[in-house]
Amino acid sequence: MAEFLVVTGMSGAGRSTAAAGLEDLGWFVIDNLPPAIIPSVGTLVSSPGSETSRVALVAGRSGGGDADELLEAVERLEMGAHVVRVLFLDASDEVLIRRYEGTRRRHPRAGSGVEEAVQDERSSLQALLNRADIVLDTGELNINQLRTRIVELFSDQLGPDKMRTTVMSFGFKHGLPLDVDMVFDVRFLPNPHWIDELREQSGLDEGVRSYVFSHAEADAFVDKVVDLLESLLPDFVREGKSYLTVGIGCTGGHHRSVAVAEEIARRLRAAGHPLSVFHRDVAR
Repeated sequence: MAEFLVVTGMSGAGRSTAAAGLEDLGWFVIDNLPPAIIPSVGTLVSSPGSETSRVALVAGRSGGGDADELLEAVERLEMGAHVVRVLFLDASDEVLIRRYEGTRRRHPRAGSGVEEAVQDERSSLQALLNRADIVLDTGELNINQLRTRIVELFSDQLGPDKMRTTVMSFGFKHGLPLDVDMVFDVRFLPNPHWIDELREQSGLDEGVRSYVFSHAEADAFVDKVVDLLESLLPDFVREGKSYLTVGIGCTGGHHRSVAVAEEIARRLRAAGHPLSVFHRDVAR
């Protein structure tokens, strides 16, 4: 059974970077493919003798109104008994406008100003956003971080009855990630930032971790979150969810959220749940 990943989303949100990351992982990447041809690709891949098992179809630039055509192509691809996922790359309007104005590139829909073009595109792609299996917020990610996220999410083949879970730490002052399914706030924990010898360390360092978990409320919090997730993960799988992202936030995303995310991930892995950890703001 072949696995297809349809990569779409807002112009300027990183489709080229995502395509390069998938290619590095060994996916067969087809860029700028017209939606009408996508079902034919499914037929070719599933034909006898084909050695291609993972195909990434990067949707063409959104200059026209082909969102409905792409949705129809995805539905026809699914009829072929393939595993089909849709990845939607997104970022806030402010970030997208800043990217286009900073590079002086022309937006595919720029008949008027960049702001109007971004808003028009977002409106036209709403149905694709609603259909997406995973929405990846690239607004606070640099190129290397985006490639890292692609590797974490798509490095292994994902069967139809599997779910890929990510525990993500972040800082509220840098904005709430758009692509998290549930968020836990750990700002109630004492902040290592105010300890001189810990300020320049992160939650990946033993000193910060020991400080965070020297407070009983940290362990109690992790116990409850892990219990909740252990009860929910099988239900999400049963409902057919392919990707789940759990956000753990503190003020800057450098100390408490990182330490807590690592501990939650460690306990879930010990219980047999495969998952990845991503620290969005730890290097800030």
